[in-house]
Amino acid sequence: MYKKSLLLFFILIHCHSLLWSQRDFSSSDTTKVILLGTGNPNPSPTQSGCSIAIIVGNTPYIIDFGPGLIRKAAQLSPYYGGKIAALDTKNIKHAFLTHLHSDHTTGYPDLILTPWVMGRDEPLAVYGPEGINEMTYHILKAYDNDIKYRLYGDEPANNQGWRVNSHEFTKEGVIYTDSLIKVEAFPVPHGKWPNAWGFRFTTPDKVIVISGDTRPSEKVLEYAKNADILIHEVYSKKGFDTKNEFWKNYHSKNHTSTLELGEIASKAKPKLVVLYHILFWNATDDDLLNEIAQTYNGKVIVGKDLDIF
Repeated sequence: MYKKSLLLFFILIHCHSLLWSQRDFSSSDTTKVILLGTGNPNPSPTQSGCSIAIIVGNTPYIIDFGPGLIRKAAQLSPYYGGKIAALDTKNIKHAFLTHLHSDHTTGYPDLILTPWVMGRDEPLAVYGPEGINEMTYHILKAYDNDIKYRLYGDEPANNQGWRVNSHEFTKEGVIYTDSLIKVEAFPVPHGKWPNAWGFRFTTPDKVIVISGDTRPSEKVLEYAKNADILIHEVYSKKGFDTKNEFWKNYHSKNHTSTLELGEIASKAKPKLVVLYHILFWNATDDDLLNEIAQTYNGKVIVGKDLDIF
């Protein structure tokens, strides 16, 4: 009994510390941006997979589906002690995908199924590059037995929330609009990946640009001009310099260094730069900020999971 009580005590302390670790930089009652995951393919215990939520009023829009996104979203919902009612799991109905790499999509089945199990009663609307329709089809096929059991077994499940309306986009420009938000997609260079995109979200009071995975891109620069927030992937130049020539060649063609990001930001002049999809390579937060400061003197924040902007 004593051991069980002690274990419960440490679990509560751990959960309490997780909540305290959340940082709220938000300045708007209309629009909030939440980092559900700032990680990359490496299974970092402190970074969930790449995912962002933009919330306008009480409507959440998810960008990228890295592993852990639903659990992170739930952590911020009132049911689990958070303060973001929009992230009640059943409210997640709109999602956008930058590209089909696994670290951006292994949370996709969770995004489809868990909100349904928790009460979503309409299809999930997903907008992504070529291939998203095929991926959606195969995920639903893979979970066909689960879906059938929940529909026709003893569990009270509706027949709509598991469905997905997936939409492929192939051209630059506006891919989605409603009364709260406009979403523009633009192509970015991510190695030899044929369909990698960034997004510009325009809400009633904010402009948020998300780079997706990319090496330095003129399109990011174009769409991020004077944006309120630029959320950009990054790797440490200090860490990069320790790599062998193979990995230097790979990362330079697929991703963006701190110094390169500083140059982009100095031209685009966003009000805030937030780092995500971060490759630290033993660098510290201060190392990243000091590296960027060599080419940019604006406001930069090293993104952490559950940060609110």
